[in-house]
Amino acid sequence: MAGKKESDGGWRKFLWNSEKREFLGRTGGSWLKIFLFYVIFYGCLAAIFIGTIQALLLTIHEFKPTHQDRVAPPGLSHTPRSDKSEITFKMDDPSTYEKYITSMKAFLEKYSEEKQMDNSKYEDCSDIPSKYVDRGILEDDNGVRKSCRFERSHLGNCSGEKDENFGFSKGMPCLIVKLNRIVNFRPKPPTNNNSLPDALKGKTFENYIPIHCKNKREEDEHKIGAINYFGLKGLAGFPLQYYPYYGKRLHPDYLQPLVAIQFTNLTFDQELRIECKVYGDNIDYNEKDRYQGRFDVKFTVNSKS
Repeated sequence: MAGKKESDGGWRKFLWNSEKREFLGRTGGSWLKIFLFYVIFYGCLAAIFIGTIQALLLTIHEFKPTHQDRVAPPGLSHTPRSDKSEITFKMDDPSTYEKYITSMKAFLEKYSEEKQMDNSKYEDCSDIPSKYVDRGILEDDNGVRKSCRFERSHLGNCSGEKDENFGFSKGMPCLIVKLNRIVNFRPKPPTNNNSLPDALKGKTFENYIPIHCKNKREEDEHKIGAINYFGLKGLAGFPLQYYPYYGKRLHPDYLQPLVAIQFTNLTFDQELRIECKVYGDNIDYNEKDRYQGRFDVKFTVNSKS
């Protein structure tokens, strides 16, 4: 019993020692000093953290990304997308290409005429390639910018309006191609013919960026057949009046110009690799990035189930 009392007394004495006026082994002055130390210590940490965040915020532009090193030139992408960029289907089996046409319909939904009726958001731009549309300086907050209308009817056979299967049921599949968005980017038409494929050499590209597709492998040269392009008034390229893009905040209803590509005479029952490139003076390519200014896709059109 005596040991228990001593133990109880020791615990109580540690909690409050009336002789030394200590609480949990420390005097009031000692507790005050340690409290002030941690207040100053954590206060300095908080000040450093807040100062760092404020310094970072000073480098961030309200409307334009400060650093755009992830994708310097624009990427070129297509719809439908698929795993490993392989599109394989059977002409007489709709279930094999249903996912492709579903994704194309969903993508083109915002390009429907009824979606672009609001004149406060959209405006008619030239039906022929023209210069960039100046909607003010990006740094000025002049409110939401209007967007140029782009009707899906420009995509001809690949618009989905006359052929809801986008050519897949006939073995003549379509791709819908776009340049990826980069804030304040102004693509420049090519001026050096040496960088162009033979099919584009000698042509002039006034106010638009041309696109061209061909076989990726030499053995497929005579297996691709004719390729049709559908864009603004049949243009095989991207017109400049749709640029620049002012960002999601200032350009929430922006519509990228599209080009539809239809492969009308692919050799059936063979894997064909096709490469498409967009050409411009400020558009580069990188072999490590298969979508920087270009893309390649594998087509296998099976004629029988």
